[in-house]
Amino acid sequence: MRKGANKKEEKPRKFQAARGTRDLLPHETALWNRVEQTAHEVFGSYGFGEIRSPLFEPTELFARGVGGETEIVSKEMYDLEMPLKDMLSYIEGIETPGTRAEEAIYVVLYFKFCEDALRAFKAGEIPSTPKNAELLNEFEHRQDSIQNELYREGPAEFGNVRMYLRDLVFALEFGDPLSLRPEATASVCRAYIEHNMQQLPQPVKLYYMGPMFRRERPQKGRYRQFYQIGAEILGGPDAPAIDAELIEMLMTFFAKLGLEGTRLDINSIGHAADNCRRAYVANLREELLQVKDKLGADSQRRIETNPLRVLDSKLEHEQAIIETLPHIADHLCDDCKSHYAAVKHDLDLRGVVYHENWRLVRGLDYYMRTTFEITARGLGSQNAVCGGGRYDGLVELLGGPPTKGIGFAIGEDRLILSLQEGGKVPAAQGPDVFIAWMGQNAYVTAIRAAKTLRDAGFRVELPPTELKFGKALERASKLSLRFALILGDNEVQSGEWTLKNLATSEQQKLTEQALLEYLRR
Repeated sequence: MRKGANKKEEKPRKFQAARGTRDLLPHETALWNRVEQTAHEVFGSYGFGEIRSPLFEPTELFARGVGGETEIVSKEMYDLEMPLKDMLSYIEGIETPGTRAEEAIYVVLYFKFCEDALRAFKAGEIPSTPKNAELLNEFEHRQDSIQNELYREGPAEFGNVRMYLRDLVFALEFGDPLSLRPEATASVCRAYIEHNMQQLPQPVKLYYMGPMFRRERPQKGRYRQFYQIGAEILGGPDAPAIDAELIEMLMTFFAKLGLEGTRLDINSIGHAADNCRRAYVANLREELLQVKDKLGADSQRRIETNPLRVLDSKLEHEQAIIETLPHIADHLCDDCKSHYAAVKHDLDLRGVVYHENWRLVRGLDYYMRTTFEITARGLGSQNAVCGGGRYDGLVELLGGPPTKGIGFAIGEDRLILSLQEGGKVPAAQGPDVFIAWMGQNAYVTAIRAAKTLRDAGFRVELPPTELKFGKALERASKLSLRFALILGDNEVQSGEWTLKNLATSEQQKLTEQALLEYLRR
């Protein structure tokens, strides 16, 4: 017996979707497609154009746009660090060499790093800057002599080699670190600046849809790869009518989808000035310090870092305390009060029902004035399906000119979940017509019939091999089709095709033109 012949063969590994991600299968994507098509139609009717930004951007863009101190940036972003930089971090973490053996390990690691950097440079994986070219060309010229010295017993100039390699390693330019996008507003603002959209008629109205990425704990309706639909208005004035029309468009979108139990909450958070939000935050911090001992650890920390975030707390024992805190509406400057009143008046004119929620705030300085949130049924306590607001300082923060801005982002996963909970699931639709053909003569006609029907907009299932009549009807029934077009020698010769209604079992003979007219009706 051949050695090992009776050893059980290992089965290939079965792969599964990574934690926090999932596949959207055909029976699910019908609803996703309807949601996204409705967004295209509604947003387009309000004069918005679609923008598609990259899935990854420089990490610093999100650190500025989302906030470097937020959990999204500090804990949840997927950074696309290059393996070379990971290795460099490892080398930096090793303690300073003491013995000759430890120094030898250092030198070998640096040498290996430089070899990998040279390969990456030639492959275009690290920036092709003049400095990198000079450093790595010199290393390539000295590579063989350094390697010979490394493996020679008792190298005389070990320290000098180490210093040369170390200086080379830390002089290389790797370019900006990249991260998968955790949201899209910063990307849209970057595109506005990069493509000089401020030269276009203002304001510029853009919308987007697509996947975002956050390394957070997966839960109902929340995934590590999730989807957002959003819109931004950049440039132009901060007229209250802009805010109101954006909210109106959003509520129109939800209404067209049939989303049930929606509630719109609005607020104004003023602007970052001593006579407005800054004074309110100072007052809020003083009030919170007086009750600090009654708050949880997170809220205690936020008193110093961002007191506004305490108002977001969902802890049951903190709710009574929060209700006694001062309201931001009482601290708005006159201009912000007037703007907020005008937004509400414009919403009233448009017939948009809203609720004022003084606890609806945003923590970063560039957010200002109007803020809003929409909740829906079927999502439990975390029932927000959309959030948005005005951010007049963001474009400037990202290196652009002073630019007004307002936008929103819809959690598409949560929107889909709420629609499913409300029974708003489109009926599964297979092809409209199954072509049951028998014989090679009929096959030629079947191909032509399939093309004619598809050109007319019908969905058609054409079996690639001949099926017996009973098997063909059984297949059509399993696919939940409405009609079977039966083509045999008789149908080909007479030019009259047999159409069977699979629900009623009724059959009729129709010419090709009559068939098209019948199906259209």
